Amino acid sequence: MSIQAWFLNSVIRMLFTLTCKIDTHEFDKIPAEGPGILLSNHTTNLEGPLYYVYLRSRKATALGKQELWKNPFTRMVMKAWNIIPVHRGRVDTTAMKKAMERLDQGWFLGVAAEGTRSKTGALRSGRPGAAMLAARKHVPVYPLVHWGLMDIGKNIRRFKRTQVGVKVGKPFYVEVPDGHPNREQLKEITNQMMYQLAAALPERYRGPFSDLSQAPVTYLRFVGE
Repeated sequence: MSIQAWFLNSVIRMLFTLTCKIDTHEFDKIPAEGPGILLSNHTTNLEGPLYYVYLRSRKATALGKQELWKNPFTRMVMKAWNIIPVHRGRVDTTAMKKAMERLDQGWFLGVAAEGTRSKTGALRSGRPGAAMLAARKHVPVYPLVHWGLMDIGKNIRRFKRTQVGVKVGKPFYVEVPDGHPNREQLKEITNQMMYQLAAALPERYRGPFSDLSQAPVTYLRFVGE
């Protein structure tokens, strides 16, 4: 780790300690070594830093929107953390290739399942990127969810620490016979992965995936089963 990354991680961890109450024991459920996909819900720009600093010293990277490279400060952070830039709104084959290379090298790859932030904190429909990567590379997927981060701003104004929940769901593999799912399969796999995120979240944040009795698993094989 570079001195720049070490300093950045130390400052961010201190800020989280000062402003939040976080049960960090859930992160122990993520193995010390990869490869693997960390599939997350997306409500703020804070979950990336939260995951990154508390998952150290694992080799971890993530997909980050290209716009973050336009600002000098966020560009410095992205480079220090080895984040992979991705163009939203289209299939970014360059980003997908880099992501698969990192998985081949034994890294954990963080992917925001919904692609864009939820303004309500509840899950939205997922994007197919994580499903494609999981099917192609056949690495374990770890549902990693959080809640509470949206309250940090108002709680800081009240001089109150924010209770942040973190939960790691049941890890699974995506099973597709030839490893190359078609469009309809990708859609269904993405839906099944979203239900696994929902299962790890409190009910009020599950959105359209609240009825877990309807959660299909036809393309999923849970680790240990």
